[in-house]
Amino acid sequence: MNNSRNIYLKMKTLKEAREILFDLFPSDKVLPGEFVPASDSVGRVLAEAVTAKLSSPHFHASAMDGIAVKAENTFGANELSPMELTVGENAFFVNTGNMLPENTNAVIMVEHINVIDENSMEIEAPAYPWQNVRKMGEDIVATELLFPQNHVITPYCLGALLSGGIFSVPVKKKPKALIIPTGSELVDWRNAVIEDIKPGQALETNSFVFGKLIESCGGSFIRHEIIKDDMEKIKAAVYDAVNSDFDIVLIIGGSSAGSEDYAKKVINDLGEVHVHGVTIMPGKPVIIGSVNNKPVFGIPGYQVSAIVAFEQFVRPLIYRMLDQVDNERKKAPVELTRKIASKLGVEEFLRVKLGVVGDRIVATPLPRGAGCITTLTRADGIIRIPNHIEGLNIYENVDAELLHPVSYIKNTIVAVGSHDNSLDTLADQIRSGHGSITLSSSNVGSMGGLMAIKKGVCHLAGSHLLNTEDGSYNISYIKKYLPNISIRLVNFVFRDQGLIVPPSNPKKIQGIEDLGRDDIVFVNRQAGSGTRILLDYRLQQLDIEPRAIRGYENEEYTHMSVAVAVLSGAADVGLGIYAAAKALNLNFIPVVTEQYDLVIPKEHFESKNIRILLETINTAKFKKRVEALGGYHTERTGEIIATLD
Repeated sequence: MNNSRNIYLKMKTLKEAREILFDLFPSDKVLPGEFVPASDSVGRVLAEAVTAKLSSPHFHASAMDGIAVKAENTFGANELSPMELTVGENAFFVNTGNMLPENTNAVIMVEHINVIDENSMEIEAPAYPWQNVRKMGEDIVATELLFPQNHVITPYCLGALLSGGIFSVPVKKKPKALIIPTGSELVDWRNAVIEDIKPGQALETNSFVFGKLIESCGGSFIRHEIIKDDMEKIKAAVYDAVNSDFDIVLIIGGSSAGSEDYAKKVINDLGEVHVHGVTIMPGKPVIIGSVNNKPVFGIPGYQVSAIVAFEQFVRPLIYRMLDQVDNERKKAPVELTRKIASKLGVEEFLRVKLGVVGDRIVATPLPRGAGCITTLTRADGIIRIPNHIEGLNIYENVDAELLHPVSYIKNTIVAVGSHDNSLDTLADQIRSGHGSITLSSSNVGSMGGLMAIKKGVCHLAGSHLLNTEDGSYNISYIKKYLPNISIRLVNFVFRDQGLIVPPSNPKKIQGIEDLGRDDIVFVNRQAGSGTRILLDYRLQQLDIEPRAIRGYENEEYTHMSVAVAVLSGAADVGLGIYAAAKALNLNFIPVVTEQYDLVIPKEHFESKNIRILLETINTAKFKKRVEALGGYHTERTGEIIATLD
């Protein structure tokens, strides 16, 4: 095995890397044209100007049902002195769209005609020239310019082309890309059996995503079959591509610094690497090279890194090949709901959930992993953190690139606080009945939710904070931390909390008292979460020091993350809800049934969206779905537990 590793030398900033790319492949290197049927031209870019061959309409046409007349012959008609007309002599019946008979230039609507008999009629008002007539060339005149070069054909344009007698359209050839997925760990999902996928293997998805991204900006693509980590085979595929009709080559995977990351060496052997490594996150390992005067990219294998690399380099290059402008996303000022640390010297693309609370748009950061594709599917916006600062402060105002229109964001209910699986069920149930409304939940723990309400950056918070003195939930904390805010406390669910352990419970864990054993590794929830408060309370009751628990400092932000840690073997046990254990077929040792409530400020309680949310959680259908998750009790779901003014 080749143990040599790549080294990032002279990493470029995003600005420098783009300048290098565009200098190598300037916009004057546009692609040749081709003719396509007009019916297939929507979305294509015109290679040359198009002029009409036919006027529209190409004759004088009636715009109404009625009679065609020569307007000058009707002058003088009025109510006191109606004018009689004879069918076939000076009046001709026409329908909308009919060609005007010879020597006529106006149409009198049928409603304004008094019929005398089948051959005669009278009118009580004169017509004027070209009344109710579509004159020849009213819309399009033969030889006039319909669309200039570089115009993008839309469905509306198609109507104009066909009306103007243009049935074949000169368009620019689509930039054609070869996508080469590489990696011995990759599995083609089309042939995969889920149960047979082994640890260390990964479904190959990037090439399919890239193909559709390429099509979305006007290109075409061919997907190469997966190539294992074999440099000579990868090199052969690239060589064949740059010596054929492909305009761009994308090597997916193998662009980083590992011993089996071959993209850089392949490009260097066949051509030249101009950039290896860009100071962006995600997307740092991207490679920009040229072989046979064609762009060859090394694209990171992590999904979000790959997409960021595409959006910053491949997409603008395709637009340049088509002589089009890569339009920037709309931006809006947003307020952060928590502090964000960032690495100095790296420009970060932070994915965020957005919602309108009061008169401002608030932004809640999503997980930052380069392989977390769901952070893009869930994101409403992107915040760019410049490379010269070390992060953003809580409640700081920054610009966000919008991935959805503001109207969508205005219909987002912003929930911040404790994680619960049933919130996903609620979000789905709301969308099924009210498609324009979405629920965005950010998992920062129960105390984090109360602090978000205090700062006015959410519509509601999920909370299950135990008062260890009297066994009540949430009310004492609300009184202490939100003394000046009117609150409506609504029960969401009662849920079973307990210890999540592997199937068959191999360590024979029986309760929290076992967490101090030397042979057990624990996974914890974050400080400030209701689950953490419950744990610390029980440890105090049992006189167990937290530092005596192996893994006490290892924190996760959701019950599902705790369950995954146990499933993967990273931990032997974690404290969480039964629904999380059931979802992953893990064992569960009950500890307590706790109260999980929604903390809703009065100012939002009467709003349309919160009213819809409350109506939804009170439906039998929602309660049935929640109970099916396991470990939930909905007897008091939707009940107002307390009114705190």
